[in-house]
Amino acid sequence: MQASYTTSKEALRRFLLETQHLLPSRNQELSALQMIQNLECVQLDPVASVERNQHLVLMARLPDYRPEMLHELLKEGELFEYWANAACTIPINDYPIFKTIRARMQKLVQPELDKLSPVVEHVVTRFKLEGELPSRAFRSEERVLGAWDTNLPKTKATSRVLNLLLDAGRIRVVKREGSERYFHLAEESLPKTLLDDAERISDEEAKESLLWKYLRAYRVIDSRDPRLGWQKLKAAERKDTMEELVESERAVRIKLEGIKTTYYILAQDLERLKRHESGGERFSIEHNSVHFLPPLDNLLWRRDRLVDLFDFTYRWEIYTPKEKRQYGYYAMPILIGDQLVGRMDPGLDRATNHLYVRHLRLEPTINLTEQLRGNIWQGLERFAAVHGATGITLDKFKCDIY
Repeated sequence: MQASYTTSKEALRRFLLETQHLLPSRNQELSALQMIQNLECVQLDPVASVERNQHLVLMARLPDYRPEMLHELLKEGELFEYWANAACTIPINDYPIFKTIRARMQKLVQPELDKLSPVVEHVVTRFKLEGELPSRAFRSEERVLGAWDTNLPKTKATSRVLNLLLDAGRIRVVKREGSERYFHLAEESLPKTLLDDAERISDEEAKESLLWKYLRAYRVIDSRDPRLGWQKLKAAERKDTMEELVESERAVRIKLEGIKTTYYILAQDLERLKRHESGGERFSIEHNSVHFLPPLDNLLWRRDRLVDLFDFTYRWEIYTPKEKRQYGYYAMPILIGDQLVGRMDPGLDRATNHLYVRHLRLEPTINLTEQLRGNIWQGLERFAAVHGATGITLDKFKCDIY
């Protein structure tokens, strides 16, 4: 097996899109669970300018997806929520390999749990006696500093304890109803076989399995990524990790003409990459389906990779002051064929079931033909329909296709 391989960025990005289930004509008849298993995990986020990130990720890949599908999988015990790329929904069978992350998080939050020990005891006792409970079931007059508080304590002590216990892996989310989470003790709500496997797996085995889960999720890997392996590795350790995989013939270095960064793919993926080098397949932006990707979509996790492979610079402007935003609060990259062609900032008025497009800007390199305009409009109509919106309004001063 060769250690290094040179290819084009067009081939590498098409390979990446294929592994992310975003290439035209590559969607199979997958269930929501199978899609999450293939992606390895999907990032959770509470922001709901339209649907939440986790649902938008699956909507972009599964035409018939509906949010209740994800809720049902969680309730049935097919998924669990924990820290991977960030807070993610993850196939339940992977629970044991997150052992070292749970240990690290528990060590991190234990001092604060100790300070709140009476509240911790009260919360845990209620779970033992009553089973699963929503956050609203816990009332407290005491206010403490929460994760989003700055100077003044504004968070209920019970709410803070729930989040700390969740981080420590002592409780977990067992179901969601709308935006509300229901919790229960991990030891009471997980199958005994998984708990036994989590106890039995060694730290080294867990770290190795977690590394491979990361590699399968990213597929085109950059050792500069501080999240590599979803472990706290220093820059030199990340580089050494990938080079060791190359030496053992489990990974291949990828060189791109005109790109300084060395990327890596799994050795088992090399032939799959080569199939995208012929250039025979065309991905016209005028005729292929339009995908609107949420800010935390799996494809967007490594922003430097977007620049190298797609010539596309993306920043989520949610925390940027309104007057300094260029593309909008919830700007979603627009993927057509194998190109990221622009951004769309949507907002859903749930009272009137109306979709408002506050921004829709195409990249300067994109030639807006009537065919492309119509294609994007069809994409917007599908996007509106899946959200139950009965109308679409575009800001005529900020939308290129108005």
